[in-house]
Amino acid sequence: MATGLSRLVAIAFTLVLLVSTLPLPVSFAGGEITSIESVPDLQKLMYVAVDGFPCVRLLNLSGEIGCSNPGLNKVVAPIIKLKDVKDLDQPHTILVTADEMEDFFARVSNDLSFASKVGGVLVESGSNFQQKLKGFSPDKKFPQAQFSPYENIEYKWNSAASSIMWKNYNFPVYLLSESGISAVQEILSKKKMKHKTYTSDVAEFNMVMETTKAGTHNSEACLREGTCLPLGGYSVWSSLPPINASSSNNRKPIVLTVASMDSASFFRDKSFGADSPISGLVALLGAVDALSRVDGFSNLKKQLVFLVLTGETWGYLGSRRFLHELDLHSDAVAGLSDSPIETVLEIGSVGKGLSEGINTFFAHKTRVSSVTNMTLDALKIAQDSFASKNIKILSADTANPGIPPSSLMAFMKKNPQTSAVVLEDFDTNFVNKFYHSHLDDLSNINSSSVVAAASIVARTLYILASDSKDTSNSALGSIHINTSFVEELLTCLLACEPGLSCNLVKDYISPTNTCPGNYAGVILGEPSSKPYLGYVGDVSRFLWNFLADKTSVQKGNTTSVCSKGVCSKTNEVCIKAENNKEGTCVVSTTRYVPAYSTRLKYNDGAWTILPQNSSDSMEMVDPVWTESNWDTIRVHVYTVQHSVYDNAVLIVGITVTTLAYIGILVAKSIIAKALKQD
Repeated sequence: MATGLSRLVAIAFTLVLLVSTLPLPVSFAGGEITSIESVPDLQKLMYVAVDGFPCVRLLNLSGEIGCSNPGLNKVVAPIIKLKDVKDLDQPHTILVTADEMEDFFARVSNDLSFASKVGGVLVESGSNFQQKLKGFSPDKKFPQAQFSPYENIEYKWNSAASSIMWKNYNFPVYLLSESGISAVQEILSKKKMKHKTYTSDVAEFNMVMETTKAGTHNSEACLREGTCLPLGGYSVWSSLPPINASSSNNRKPIVLTVASMDSASFFRDKSFGADSPISGLVALLGAVDALSRVDGFSNLKKQLVFLVLTGETWGYLGSRRFLHELDLHSDAVAGLSDSPIETVLEIGSVGKGLSEGINTFFAHKTRVSSVTNMTLDALKIAQDSFASKNIKILSADTANPGIPPSSLMAFMKKNPQTSAVVLEDFDTNFVNKFYHSHLDDLSNINSSSVVAAASIVARTLYILASDSKDTSNSALGSIHINTSFVEELLTCLLACEPGLSCNLVKDYISPTNTCPGNYAGVILGEPSSKPYLGYVGDVSRFLWNFLADKTSVQKGNTTSVCSKGVCSKTNEVCIKAENNKEGTCVVSTTRYVPAYSTRLKYNDGAWTILPQNSSDSMEMVDPVWTESNWDTIRVHVYTVQHSVYDNAVLIVGITVTTLAYIGILVAKSIIAKALKQD
């Protein structure tokens, strides 16, 4: 019996030794453990949070686009590089590089079997891909063709288009930041070094959308149930000099200059839109800055008005709402609605005009008219006024079907007789090969091209306002762009360092974010011409303060202080009040204009969709874009053991426990017998 006991003990010892020497991989992706003092410390070591930019769920009246977890729970799936994908037996997280995106999403759309094996997608990108790619645009060949004022909507303005951002994906997609790429690469490299037989590297996506939870799969349903919000925000307009809204005397014809502040991409918060449209916005602000140093605007024959729109990417929300507010004679456009808009000059994409030392821009006109010719003549006069001769203005090809996708389309649909010109860095199709892509960043444009565009715009506007063709005018020759201002503004609006924390922006507002996204976002609360500033985006607030400052008139050399953002006089506005307890009151006509679909109405804290107006051709094709709400968006990566290995360890453990129990029983029996013999 003693011999049998010895054998059992030996077997148990052997099994324990075997278990202790088996490779037991630690599921920690964040590095070696040195000290764990709390459960959060352990979680940080086990689960690495990955920084990046999500693709989110957007809705319209017809359905959904974008990305989301397919159900109500987190998605956890093993990571595999796209190049290693063969026959997948379960859903995986596919690691895709930027140059693989277009083909990958095309395959997902065309191969349902493959799509069913996609648990989630992580995208690696960076500036190096801009050199590798001939072009990448997730938008359409003719963006927003349904709003075109002409019939040829098959024209290919955007030759690099793939249309992948306009489709619905029932899995999460996440663009990795630089730190996110490092985190994923680190965990994948560790697997190669050890324990690769028994472990899997997984990504965990917490990207559940409220519309998915509630089963509200279009804008009408989600607005009714409160699971989404309308896309939109706040446009800004300002006049130089200020307009006396209380007086109808001496109203001058208006020269309206337009630019856009919002862009789009496959990834919500990575929509820099450097060339399209931020280069045009910066050129406009550079021109305003230059014109603010010119005296005598009150004596000129025409009124300059600057309009910066948001929501243009999503059905021309800003321009359509602006025109609607003009019809309503609302407070948002007080001072404008009673004056005729003689001509419109839009500044589009102007960041890629430089070639062989010459900055070339193309003037696309809405129609042939004396007023349009006046604007074209002003552009030519401005061109000839520069001694350097490095700026060239050309008329767009007459073979083009009409104006390119721009805010002018809304103006033309509203009034086909609109006389307008849009200035672009392209002629027959986009030269920006990364239109509405996350790759359209600061490195995609040339600052000297933006400075040149600002120069030509500033002098053109002065010529139009003065109604003079005299190139020898000393005032015209004195208009110069502050190059350092333009360059600083580009880094403020198109880079995360310094981003919106730059001195130029912080001189006017206290930004809530550092990294500019330039996505339109959603409109919060009740729309108003005097909104709660907590509901207004950083860029809109900066533009309002900047334009109010640059177009203002100081009475004498004194300035009045405003307390809590309020000035005592009706023609004054309070600027720079966010950074100081007391701002400065200036005389300026600068207003916010809510930007949201003209088919929406806000009432009693909720949004409702209005019936179509058959007389409004734009309302008839308005998609009414909304964005799903969500609780949180997070992505983690970590290592897990294979279930086969876990089961083997479990079986060994049960075996050891059973044998130990038997050993104890046998030992007790032997001891009991020995005690009886004694």
